[in-house]
Amino acid sequence: MKKEKLTIKSAGVHILLDFWGAKNTNSVKFVRKALLDAIKASKFTLLKIDLHKFSPQGVSGVAIIAESHVSIHTWPEYEFVALDIFVCGGKNPKPALKSLKKSFRPKKVIIKEISRGEFKHLL
Repeated sequence: MKKEKLTIKSAGVHILLDFWGAKNTNSVKFVRKALLDAIKASKFTLLKIDLHKFSPQGVSGVAIIAESHVSIHTWPEYEFVALDIFVCGGKNPKPALKSLKKSFRPKKVIIKEISRGEFKHLL
C-alpha cells in the first residue's frame, strides 16, 4: 500500500472558550445571531443550527458546519458562556472568536486551543 504525502499536520483545531461576565446569554434569538455572525466572519459553511432554551434560564445548542461545529452552553445566572469551535480543512477560527467576543462582551476570556488528530506518527 502506497502512503500518500501529508499536506496538513492535523485533522483540525479545537478552541475552547470560557466567557465570564458575558451579556445577552438568555436569549435564543441573540445566541442564534451571535453564532451566525461568527460563522459568517470565519467563512464557515453552515449546514444546520439547533438551539434549546432551558427553563428558567440558559441556552444550549450547536451549529453544524461543513468544517465541523460550533457549540454553546450559557449560564445566565453566572454570566458564563462555554463555547467550542472545532474546524478542519485549514479554516481559520480566529475571526469567529473575535465575532463571539464582540457579541457577548465578556469581562474575562479564557481560551484553550487544542490540535486534534495530529499526523506526526505518519511522517
